[in-house]
Amino acid sequence: MEKSFLSLFTLFAVAACAPSDSGTKAPKFEITLTESAAQEIAALGLEVPIVGRAYVILTTDNESEPRRQVGVRGVPFWGMEVRDFEGGDEVTLVPGDDGVIGHPLADFSTVPPGDYTVQAFLNVFTTFNRADGHVVEMHLNSGAGQSPWRAPGNAKSEPQQVHISGGGTIQLEISDVIPPTHPVPDGGSMQQGNPPDQGDFVRFVKIRSDALSTFWGRDMYIGANVLLPSDYMRNPNRRYPVLYLTGHFPGDRAPYGYSDDPQEGERSRYAGFSEFWRTRNNPKMILISVRDANPYYDTGHSVNSANVGPYGDAFTEELIPYLEEQFPIIAEPWARTLAGGSTGGWEALAIQILYPEYFGGTWGWCPDPVDFHWYQIVNVYEDDNAYADKDEWTSVERPNNRRPDGTLVSTIRQEMGYERAIGPNGRSGGQWAIWEALFSPVGPDGYAMPIWDRVTGEIDHEVAEYWKENWDLTHHLVNNWSTIGRNLAGKIHVAVGDMDSYYLNNAAELMEEALANLTDPAPRASFEYGRKERHCWIGYSPWRRGEEISSMEFIRVLDGYWKSRGGRW
Repeated sequence: MEKSFLSLFTLFAVAACAPSDSGTKAPKFEITLTESAAQEIAALGLEVPIVGRAYVILTTDNESEPRRQVGVRGVPFWGMEVRDFEGGDEVTLVPGDDGVIGHPLADFSTVPPGDYTVQAFLNVFTTFNRADGHVVEMHLNSGAGQSPWRAPGNAKSEPQQVHISGGGTIQLEISDVIPPTHPVPDGGSMQQGNPPDQGDFVRFVKIRSDALSTFWGRDMYIGANVLLPSDYMRNPNRRYPVLYLTGHFPGDRAPYGYSDDPQEGERSRYAGFSEFWRTRNNPKMILISVRDANPYYDTGHSVNSANVGPYGDAFTEELIPYLEEQFPIIAEPWARTLAGGSTGGWEALAIQILYPEYFGGTWGWCPDPVDFHWYQIVNVYEDDNAYADKDEWTSVERPNNRRPDGTLVSTIRQEMGYERAIGPNGRSGGQWAIWEALFSPVGPDGYAMPIWDRVTGEIDHEVAEYWKENWDLTHHLVNNWSTIGRNLAGKIHVAVGDMDSYYLNNAAELMEEALANLTDPAPRASFEYGRKERHCWIGYSPWRRGEEISSMEFIRVLDGYWKSRGGRW
């Protein structure tokens, strides 16, 4: 990667001085979709002719495919919308075309002459006829956690060596369709045939959600990866409390990386957890990771949203009742607890706060913004621009990501530019896109209304007011404490590093300050801050000691928490 960044730095430095006249200085890219690729895409159940986005990716590093080098600080790429695109058709990306969006370079004219590896890529969309009457075109989740660059059904060309020295046309042929991923089992164990004394504790669940299918106008599914306690086969009549682990798409991974395979366990970042889980005397409970990837992102956040859909109903009224019927679960509020980090941390807090009687406690580690006075580093209520802090004479870019020593990694403008190049209208599958989809009202075009202009960064304060009244968790707690407080007292627990990479500690501190002023009942919430700790510090042990240690310590903490609140099992 060092070589790639040095080459990219050189590319940007030269590009900054390059002339902007693209008329004769930049090539055109002519992209053809082969008949066989179109047929393969159709065979996977995707729509042909295709609606989607076609991209060209450029790199000076030929050690890996260009598509694998794309990122906020990655190699240049450009994308444009395609419609009615089928086998034998071609589209042309023309420098300076308003329909072509690039990152980190706006158009091809700023690419300095030289030798490059180039690749074409196709992101295939699905048409959704939603229950609210809107028709939207988005990428249907296909088991890749909403990363378009590795999603099954998307297609690519072979990397091609080219020399760029001026105009002309570079021809690229998309012929290789990304195959389906290893499917998550619909049921049974992660390792079939294990005798009881060797474990066999992992189960997978997948159900069709009536609520989500109605909303999206097609069959939609949610699922769970279940880790059963080591004694459940010896005690068929015993029932257990549950920790629901919220967060990003877990795929076919067991909670906390558990594996029956000793060698696999040794390679895991949770190396000690599997052995710990199989011991006779460890705390006994069930761990469940939620699978709810959707057209916007790799998790639906398990709440009801105008754009993403009724994932709260799907979670609490469909998935959890199904799990409580299928597994030896104590179906009582005290026995349903939540925990997660980052996006999962926000989920864990939001679900508990919005369903205060249904769950018995939550641990939100390094949560996404819980107070929009600090939406990362932006105050959406008072700031005018998200990308820069401006006054009469100066403009300072707002940071997006930092290291614990304060070194800036990227700016908000850069990451938003990256997401916009992948998919306008919030269809990038990225972090800023899902926040808008989750928090915003539906716009006239059926997509989420932007909190700010995605090009200029100018904040829409009417949208911000909607966010405040519907999704600002601190505001919700303060305004509704008289009715929800008795069901939340003692249940809220937050941990975050005070140098969180995305400035998430600022919003957590505002929530702590607000809760400290609430009474009748006292919130009895806990907040813990790691000195100079980055994203995602979780409190129970320093990050450097290993996640498996944190996991085991938390299991013991949770066991004590249940017992302190009168739980019996």
